[in-house]
Amino acid sequence: QVQLVESGGGLVQAGGSLRLSCAASRRVFSSYNLGWFRQAPGKEREFVAAVSWSDAGTYYADSVKGRFTMSRDNVKNTVYLQMHSLNPEDTAVYYCAATRRWGHGLESRDEYDYWGQGTQVTVSS
Repeated sequence: QVQLVESGGGLVQAGGSLRLSCAASRRVFSSYNLGWFRQAPGKEREFVAAVSWSDAGTYYADSVKGRFTMSRDNVKNTVYLQMHSLNPEDTAVYYCAATRRWGHGLESRDEYDYWGQGTQVTVSS
């Protein structure tokens, strides 16, 4: 059974930090690259970050580079998105997703096979 469950969203003031978690089923965690996307009201779902299953390499969207860090815990089958220096433009529903792709196309949501239900992040000004 494929399962991705996000948690850790909430309300935070501008400049603050949050850490999102995504617990994955063993099957997904051991063979898929995992990514984070976000979708703000009225906007397209956009890529945020991804981590490789094989060597924990990471890749980030330019909009979050230097502020967000993605990591994985191989014991807990969980990936994390540590977010710092949050601003109101980061307000969105954040989704965890799984893909076999790495490299070209990684930022395309069409390349992801499985999705979580999402967790809301709201940044107040």
